[in-house]
Amino acid sequence: MSTTPPAPGPTVPAPPAPCAPLPRSDGALGWLRVLGPRGRRAFAGAFGGYALDSYDYFTLPLSMVALAASFGLSSGQTGLITTVTLVVSAVGGAVAGVIADRFGRVRALLLTVATYAMFTVACGFAPDYGTLLVFRALQGLGFGGEWAVGAILVAEYASTRDRGRTLGAVQSAWAVGWGLAVVVYTLVFRFLDDGLAWRVMFWTGALPALLVLWVRRRVQDAPRTAERLDADGRTGSFTEIFRPGLLRTTLFAVLLSTGVQGGYYTLATWVPTYLKSERGLTVVNTGGYLTLLISGAFLGYLTGGYLTDRLGRKRNIVLFAVLSAVSILVYTHVPDGANTLLLVLGFPLGFCMSAIFSGFGSYLSELYPTAVRGTGQGFTYNTGRAVGAVFPTLVGFLADSWGVGGALVFGALGYALAVVALLGLPETRGEELR
Repeated sequence: MSTTPPAPGPTVPAPPAPCAPLPRSDGALGWLRVLGPRGRRAFAGAFGGYALDSYDYFTLPLSMVALAASFGLSSGQTGLITTVTLVVSAVGGAVAGVIADRFGRVRALLLTVATYAMFTVACGFAPDYGTLLVFRALQGLGFGGEWAVGAILVAEYASTRDRGRTLGAVQSAWAVGWGLAVVVYTLVFRFLDDGLAWRVMFWTGALPALLVLWVRRRVQDAPRTAERLDADGRTGSFTEIFRPGLLRTTLFAVLLSTGVQGGYYTLATWVPTYLKSERGLTVVNTGGYLTLLISGAFLGYLTGGYLTDRLGRKRNIVLFAVLSAVSILVYTHVPDGANTLLLVLGFPLGFCMSAIFSGFGSYLSELYPTAVRGTGQGFTYNTGRAVGAVFPTLVGFLADSWGVGGALVFGALGYALAVVALLGLPETRGEELR
């Protein structure tokens, strides 16, 4: 038996030096750490842009009573201003989605912010009702695209595990902008005559946009998007989202968006008028009531983002659709004189009607592949917004006979529509972006 030792085998390379551990998503802000430096800059840009989008939107509802008095408008005419804004925003959102797919998310964001800021200022110079309608419609072009594009930008940086929480945090910027608008509104209307105050509100809509434009210079598209923009292929095409593989998704996503936004914009547009015209609250008291409503909204966005990762996209929407509808019914049936109860109920109302939105950014992003993600999300979200915009106008016309409080109940029907729409959509929790 041979005792010759075996020939030595090939040299095994030494293991590589250990890399620095990847940041974990544990803890309250873990989702922010895993974004990385570029992702955090993208988050800051999207958050700031959406907060200013909200601020510019709420210059109208908060100023509606003074504006209507200045031009001698009926409730139906004031409701039409909101409807025109939201209908045109469908066009702006769809176009912004195509631009985001063809030229990048960041370029589309810059365009949307510049557009809504410029025409918000123009509204303050409107000499008559017709001109105001035109300027507000053009403002809707930018307003419609900002959220969808910003949400996609951040979704493509976010981890699969934390996408719901990350996009819920972006969504919370809406409450921040809303709150800022209420603060400015309270100050402006306290120290200026109403005939000038509503114009000043619109003029202030341009000031913060300059800062956001500067921030956007530091933001880059996610690597997957940059690589796809350099490659050949069909991108940013409306025909693609209506092909057999995506047609069902597109139709039911539009229906879902219509229901949720129909309910939301009914409340956002008419609650300030309801508090002043039917509850007899002063400007300062209205701001106090809205503070609780907005505080509830901010926490609702964050909570809904957490729950959409824990419960799933569909369960989160169903849960808060039901709670939102119940909140509307309770809020609008508070007895006269029970203003303390009305104050308390503002918090759950804001919480529920906002938490349902937290899953939208992640859910719509997960329903579409990268090449048409902007187009799909921009089209479905903003088409739903345009159709849902009919709700505020209907409330405006019904308010003449039912009162604003009675007409607000109509918004609860939108949430029922959202639940029905989910029957045609898949659950996407835990799925990688396609």
